[in-house]
Formats: sequence, C-alpha cells, structure tokens
Amino acid sequence: MAPHTRGSRSFPKVLIERDSDTEESSSEDDGDGAEVQNAAVEESEEEEEDVVEEEEEKDEPSTSTKNRRKPITISLKKLCKVCKKPGHEAGFRGATYIDCPMKPCFLCKMPGHTTMNCPHRVATEYGVSPAPLKSAHSSVDYVFERQLRPRVSAIKPAFVIPNEVNCAVIRYHSRRVTCLEFHPTSNNILISGDKKGQLGVWDYVKVHERTVYSNIHGCILNNMKFNPMNDGTVYGASSDGTVSTTDLETGISSTLLNLNPDGWQGPSTWRMLYGLEMNSEKRTLIAADNFGLLYTLDTRSNNVTGKPILVHKKGSKVTGLHCHPLQPDLLLSCGNDHFARIWDMRMLEAGSSIYNLAHKRVVNSAYFSPHSGSKILTTSQDNRIRIWDSIFGNMDSPSREIVHSHDFNRHLTPFKAEWDPKDISESLVVVGRYISENYNGVALHPIDFIDISTGQLVAEVMDPNITTISPVNKLHPRDDVLASGSSRSIFIWRPEEKLELKRERDESRLILCGKAEKERKGKKSEYDSSDDFDDGASKKKPFSKSKSKSNGGSKRKC
Repeated sequence: MAPHTRGSRSFPKVLIERDSDTEESSSEDDGDGAEVQNAAVEESEEEEEDVVEEEEEKDEPSTSTKNRRKPITISLKKLCKVCKKPGHEAGFRGATYIDCPMKPCFLCKMPGHTTMNCPHRVATEYGVSPAPLKSAHSSVDYVFERQLRPRVSAIKPAFVIPNEVNCAVIRYHSRRVTCLEFHPTSNNILISGDKKGQLGVWDYVKVHERTVYSNIHGCILNNMKFNPMNDGTVYGASSDGTVSTTDLETGISSTLLNLNPDGWQGPSTWRMLYGLEMNSEKRTLIAADNFGLLYTLDTRSNNVTGKPILVHKKGSKVTGLHCHPLQPDLLLSCGNDHFARIWDMRMLEAGSSIYNLAHKRVVNSAYFSPHSGSKILTTSQDNRIRIWDSIFGNMDSPSREIVHSHDFNRHLTPFKAEWDPKDISESLVVVGRYISENYNGVALHPIDFIDISTGQLVAEVMDPNITTISPVNKLHPRDDVLASGSSRSIFIWRPEEKLELKRERDESRLILCGKAEKERKGKKSEYDSSDDFDDGASKKKPFSKSKSKSNGGSKRKC
C-alpha cells in the first residue's frame, strides 16, 4: 500500500499590534524584556515567511489567489471593558474602583466627572436643601401642629450609632439573607428569611440558641410580619406565591393564600408575592404580587376577603407596602412602575390613589415616618433617597433628594433605607452602600447612617472581617442594636464601648456554621456565597469555632 502523503498547507501570517503608549510609559526593565520578545517574534516571523514562500511556490499551480488566507491580526492594545475604547481602563485597581470616564458618573448618574471625584461622594449633603422651620398657615397644618407635633420632640436628641460588631453567625443561612425582623416583645430575638425560603430564629444574647426552619416556603422569603394578637406567630410572603403563618416555637406552618395552586405553568402565569403589611386595627393582612394586584386576608378567619385590586401598572411588581402608624387606613405602596402611591383602604379601587409620587426608576421601598407618619421615605434604583417632609403639603415633588450608592440589584437583595424607630425627631435612617471604599487596602462596603433633614452622613460603620455587601439592615425598636444581613451571615452591632480599659473581643460570640466551620483551620474565612456578588477580596481574620448540634427533619440548627 502506497504511503499516504499529507497535502501541503499554507499557514496564515500573524500580525501583532502593540500599544505604543503603554510601551513608552513602561520601565527600562520592561523595555528590555519587550526588545527580547520583539526579536524572538521577528525571528519566528522570518522563519514562518520562508516556510510560507516555499509552500506557496509548490502550490502555485493548484492554489488560486481566492483561496489564500488573509493575515490574522492580534491586538495587544488595552481597551476599556465598559466602552471598548483604548486610552483608559475601568475596573478595580487594588481596592479602589475606577469607572469609565466616557460614561456618566456611576454614583449620581451625571456626565462630566467620575465617581472618584463626584461631589456627592465627598459630601452626601451636596445640593440638598435642609428642612425649613415652617409655621402653620393652613388649617391642616394647624391641626398637625396641635395634635401630632407634640409627639415629636422640639429638641433634636443626639444620635446613638451601633458601630461595633457584638456577635455574629457566619453562614447562618444556606442562601443570602433577604429580610430581618425583631421580635415585638422579646428584645433578644431576631428572625430572618433567605433566598431559599427558610426562616431563622436567633437569640443573639445567648448566641448559640438558633434554629432554621427549612420547610416554610419553596423559594425567596421576601417579607415577614408578626401577628399583633399573638407574637409567637409570624406571617411570610414568598416568591412561590404563598402567604404563610408559622409558629416560631414549633416551626409548624400553614398556608393562608396560594396564588399558584396548579404549580408551575410558565413565567407568564406564575405569581410571586413581595409586599406584605399588617393592619392591626382591622386585623387584616395585605399582600401584593408581581402583577400589580393587592390581596386582603382576614386573620381571624384566615380567608381572602374581596377581589384582587390593581394598585400599580398591570404586569408590574409591587415591591413594598406600609400602613400609616396613626391612621392604618392610609396605605403606602411602591413598585416597578416607578411610582409610590398613597391609598385610602376605605375606598380602595383601581385608579383611586390619593397621591402618585413619581420616580425615575424602580422604587425599592417606601415608608411613613414611625411616630407621626407625616414624612415619607423612599429608596429608588436611580441612586436617590427621597423625602417628603409633610403629607399635608405639596406632594408633587420631594422635599429632598439624597444621592446614595445602592443601584445594584443583581445577585443582591434590594437596598432599602429604613427609619430608626427610636429616633423621635424622625430624621435618622440606615442603608447599606454598594460602592466599596478603600480602607487600608481592603475594599469594604460600609453601612451608612444619614440625617435626612440635612442630607449629612452621620456615620459609616464597617468591620475589616466583613468584605461582602450588607443590603439588609434593621434597627431595633427599643435597644441601640443594629442587625445586618450580609450574604448568608447575620451580624449584630452595638455602640462601641468608651471605657478606658476596653474588654477584649469575645471570640465565643462569633459563630461559624456549616462549611465555614470546617474551613476555619488553616484557611481564611470567606463569608460570601455563590449567589452573592462580592467585588472585593482581602485576607480575613478567622473566627473561633463553636460547637453545634444538628437536628433532623425540617428543623435544623447550625
């Protein structure tokens, strides 16, 4: 058999383009290395050209010019990952993020500058008009001053900021934390929900007493409310389309509302519940879904009352609900249709909203002020926190807009600015920050305390061990305690001790769960999860291991 001979092939010529600007700015050592590399490339190109010429001479009769391959060009020029143009780069440089100069500022969304030199980053109160001292002019203002104003202190008290981690449970949940609530009567009980639909109960004073119920919902637990008639029961709204009631002692739950009784029939029919609120006077539970509809449930009979009412644009998600603290018939809703709306529950029907508060992007949350209910606080995806000083005044435009970084929503629970329920002046709010800051070479995401009457940043709290983002934050209604959910972990903050002899950090109050406990020996602790975005990497101080027990069934302990 005659030997098989391989036909001759013509190899394409490779052309390499280099970024001359970067080469000129490089050091001498880099230049010497580049010369050696260029010489090697030239020699290889000469040899390749000789081979190509010889092969072309052999293939001249059989190869036409049409079949000749074009040379391949490889560019080594550095391009911006955002705008794909040369001359600059965008991304992390160490622990500092550099954004693209060809795009608007990532923080305030305005052109002409970058995030690094944005005036709103230097001072949060930039461009904010402080709240004026108004006197009563109309009859409504007069009634407010006589009946509601005495509840608000005339002298603004000093803010107490929880700025030190007191205890924590690392990787407490199996997925990222989505909501937090303090127990209404037991000061040391915190309940939490996660992306998997699990419900956690933690006594953060005893630290080691914690339980996770894993059979409550099938997916994201978006909101929770306590039963005002029975503080041992909590209601939950989930993306599986159900409203549940759960006994915190036994973990036994029952379904009050199921919007998907036939199961999954496709994304066009699947309903998810996000907003949840309790009207304590009428003992009704209010829930809203991703189609803009509002549902009312009677907690005494555990049945749905009336028909669903369209409160936001058809097909848009209702992200939040909140009842007025003094007049529960006033309902505040917000959604993906870029509006926050005020409703009268006594005359609730489609299109009957009292006020429509317009925003430029999705509204993550909207709340009445906790004591008088005269103010409104909203958080929007356009990096703005908006405040209306009086619901009796002009509601066409907000009294104040504060620029704050919170517009990232992928793989994260939406950021929500929340009132401090202990602040009788109704001016302090807490919100997590998305843009990281360089603290001693570590990219950290602080939790911000903002005075909404002036726009000033009162405090930014952080811990070098927490490099993940903390979008879920809740202030205690009675104690000076802040609970924050960062990835799958929960942290309890208290005010820093001012004693001369400050006690050493109690490592027994920092608990590792699951995989984090196994990685503790000889490895750095990582708090981020696979479904959470973490744009900063650093060495973390290891926490001490604690003994824990596991319980079978749907109830588990870390």
